Amino acid sequence: MHCAFDGVRGKAIVSWRIEMAESTLGTGLRRMTILSWMTAAPLLSQGPPVTPERPWHSPEQDRIARDSQRSAQSGFPIDHDKTYSLPELVDLAEVHNPQTRVAWENARVQAEALGIARSELYPTLSVVALCGVSRVEAGSGSRFYRQTMPDSQVELDLNYTIFDFGGRRGRIDAAAARLLATNLSFNDVHRQLIYQVQQAYYRLLNASAQETAARASLDNAQAVQQAAEARLKNGLATLPDVLEARSATAQAEYDLQAILGAEQIARGDLATAMGEPANTMIRVQPFSQLSTPEVVEDTVEQVIDRAIEQRPDLQAEVAGVREANAQRKEARAAFYPTLGVTASPTAQSLSLLQQNLAWGHTSDLTGGAALGLNWTVFDGGARRRRLAQSEAQIKQAEAQVQATRDQVENEVWTAYSNLNTAFRQREAATALLDAANQSYAAALESYNYGVRNLLDVTAAQKLLAQARFADILARTQVRSTLSDLAFRTGDLIQSTRRRETP
Repeated sequence: MHCAFDGVRGKAIVSWRIEMAESTLGTGLRRMTILSWMTAAPLLSQGPPVTPERPWHSPEQDRIARDSQRSAQSGFPIDHDKTYSLPELVDLAEVHNPQTRVAWENARVQAEALGIARSELYPTLSVVALCGVSRVEAGSGSRFYRQTMPDSQVELDLNYTIFDFGGRRGRIDAAAARLLATNLSFNDVHRQLIYQVQQAYYRLLNASAQETAARASLDNAQAVQQAAEARLKNGLATLPDVLEARSATAQAEYDLQAILGAEQIARGDLATAMGEPANTMIRVQPFSQLSTPEVVEDTVEQVIDRAIEQRPDLQAEVAGVREANAQRKEARAAFYPTLGVTASPTAQSLSLLQQNLAWGHTSDLTGGAALGLNWTVFDGGARRRRLAQSEAQIKQAEAQVQATRDQVENEVWTAYSNLNTAFRQREAATALLDAANQSYAAALESYNYGVRNLLDVTAAQKLLAQARFADILARTQVRSTLSDLAFRTGDLIQSTRRRETP
């Protein structure tokens, strides 16, 4: 701002400008005050519930509900005529499930935090522009002379830490370790999501196959009931036999409805894992199209070693040790001085208008530069305690790594044992199903010839139904435990390394 004044006219002009500014400022302040009160009114009206025995309701709750509706995920188009394989379902889940987005954005936040830490290696430069007018009455002898001095200047402030004995490097290393841990946690989110999709998929396959078995058991029970009713009409059976057959049919129908309900729940779990509404209909490959492995090739020692190498949650704990070491480096640097430099060059323009004297003006480059040494001599033991705290955090992080490692080994051992058990159960279930089929066929044929009674037939029919369910469960259990072992070892994310991580 550069102002020039000329006698009474100049004074009148300045006065008018000040009045206009005050008038405009007053109107703006009144408007801002009214607007702020209108904005703050809902906040000022907030308070705790009036009474403890009734739910709390307010207009703000309705606004939150509307915001929640607007933030609801719209989902993505599902081809209801397409039969999705498990890899396709996993790919869709990794793209559309919000958990991966949350983990990814968190990693981006930590990446920016690392950038902030690295910025300490560079100087800071700020620009300040000032413009003003001062007016004083200077006395000389018995008279006073008015002096008006317009002033404008531009100042640069430069600050740079030359040396700090590793304090900045410690903060940068800690931020880098946090970013590494966050990226590994991002991988772990994918590992858990893939496992979630696989388990929901196998539960759905199991329920679908169980439905087929339940319908076959219902057909068997109805066949037995029809045979009993036919023999009753011919006088070869008793009414209790028919009632027993009807009871077996009702039980088979009950079991079928329970399985249908479990199948609906499994479909909802799969849709939710993929980031879709739970009522989304997704067609998957039937159970009959999937091959079931017969044996695991690796030894348990090999599997455990692979888990220790691959598990992202364990790797994130190791990154925590790095962060603790970096914080110790920063704590040690606080015992030493920091050396910095400051410079503030200023371009200044001064004018001087004195009553009854000539107008004057000057401009020049001023400012200064300085080296500063800052050393904290005494702080009541705060630095020593921060160093001790960082040492304890290192030991804590190392102990946490060991605890997580033990947990990983135990999880892998359990999953490996469960897989071997599932293999053996599958062999037993296959033999049980063959025997139950033969027993039911022989019992029904003998009953039709009058050699066996109805109780033998219904018992064989129930055993066959149980054998069907056990065979399906055993086959799905093999694939489910294989998925669990891959989840425990971290193999689930090794086949998806093509995806970029932050």
